[in-house]
Amino acid sequence: MTASAWDAIFGFEKVSLCDWPGMNASVIFLGGCNMRCPTCHNYNLAWHSHEMTVYPRTEIEAYLKARQRWIDGVVITGGEATTVAGLADLIRDLHTLNMPVKLDTNGMRPDVVQELLRLNLVDLFAVDVKGPYRKYPQLTGGTTQPDEAERNLGAIFAMAEMHPQSFLFRLTHVPALSDTDVEEARSYLPQGFTLKIQSYVPPRRPHAETDTETGRLSGDLVHRTDFTGHPEGPESQRH
Repeated sequence: MTASAWDAIFGFEKVSLCDWPGMNASVIFLGGCNMRCPTCHNYNLAWHSHEMTVYPRTEIEAYLKARQRWIDGVVITGGEATTVAGLADLIRDLHTLNMPVKLDTNGMRPDVVQELLRLNLVDLFAVDVKGPYRKYPQLTGGTTQPDEAERNLGAIFAMAEMHPQSFLFRLTHVPALSDTDVEEARSYLPQGFTLKIQSYVPPRRPHAETDTETGRLSGDLVHRTDFTGHPEGPESQRH
């Protein structure tokens, strides 16, 4: 049986005004991730989605169909959406509902991004730049080495130069990053792009890195209060 990305949806936010600039968007949260960032808030979604309950496809489609006049598009986030099999088919299904799509990604699967771009399936890619390449092992829980980060993000930056309207870049100022680190990461971006700096909110879990900054990031997982398998609260943070 072909894998379906619909079976990897573990959260759905009906209306968000901050996940897609200028858009009233719904947000789909896909499980699984290729990183283990110590500052991650959606850790259950990213690392333990096999223990969570799938959000019903029928409810998402019914909601989007009923509110096509008010919902401008759908944001797909995670976890890391590009690791999910059947992602392109999920986006095609959303297009049948006349929903443009924004995709949040850490940029470590440029092959997936390239294919989605080639097929004209995604209107906007929001790419998380974690920090300087040399700090990627620390920032990603040892999952991503500096050369890997440089190679993959380099491919993403090349696509952005060719399709500047389809990409934006952001960085969360986690405690491990100095201002110098942020400026180094900013220097990687192609000419003409800006790096959006997002404030860091400490995760509500033991052993996570913390600091005193507050703020809400796009990509926060929203759970149904009547839905089992979602122990996190709505004021969480993706990174």
